[in-house]
Amino acid sequence: MLHRKIKVGAVSYLNTKPLVYAFENGAMVDDMDLVFDYPSKVAQKLINDEIDLGLVPVAIIPQIPNAQIISNFCIAATNPVASVCLFSKVPIQDIESVILDYQSRTSVALLKILLKDFWKISPDFIASDAEFENEINGTTAALIIGDRALVQLNNFPFVYDLAEAWQKMTSLPFVFAAWVANKTLPEIFISSFNLSIKDSLTQVDTIIESIDFPDYDLNVYFKENIDYLLDDKKMEGLQLFLSKIES
Repeated sequence: MLHRKIKVGAVSYLNTKPLVYAFENGAMVDDMDLVFDYPSKVAQKLINDEIDLGLVPVAIIPQIPNAQIISNFCIAATNPVASVCLFSKVPIQDIESVILDYQSRTSVALLKILLKDFWKISPDFIASDAEFENEINGTTAALIIGDRALVQLNNFPFVYDLAEAWQKMTSLPFVFAAWVANKTLPEIFISSFNLSIKDSLTQVDTIIESIDFPDYDLNVYFKENIDYLLDDKKMEGLQLFLSKIES
């Protein structure tokens, strides 16, 4: 047991379930306190040192003091991701304004890169609050992320998957979130933490059975849309993305 509990923040979306299942079922309960929020909130807590470790949108990494990726598990995509999309009633070239989802800075940063470098359009950006999905109309599109995006996939004639567009533009995977610490953590904690995540990822079928989500096939989501291993190719994609948002 550690001298004090490590404060850990995670995202309260479906796609995090295979990363936190073991923790939610008692793993490392004596060594960590786990809290959930949406991505930008977890990121702000890590910046403010309210938590020690967080599953955070990768765009925030340059703003985190002493940022260290401490796990080779992440939330990434080597295929369409399904849950980070631009929704529109008109084709991409006709979009004049885009409502930006307030829940993730990484997805917003990715969208701005794609609009400029891939689709080569310059729409106006509109800040959002709750239930902004109802404001998609005419030439106004919206970025929607997470579980809410999965619900909307069949509700609009034009849906642009941001992970798929990034892969077409760069030939690299896209990493949405990584486990980042703002300080050096004990090696024994990091080792146990990663072993617990590895165990969680063996329980995907059990996790799927426990979730009532009729809007999208979670077998497809957890096993095809999301890739949880932070390998060399994904690190290459991550470094390219960070270089683009810093330039």
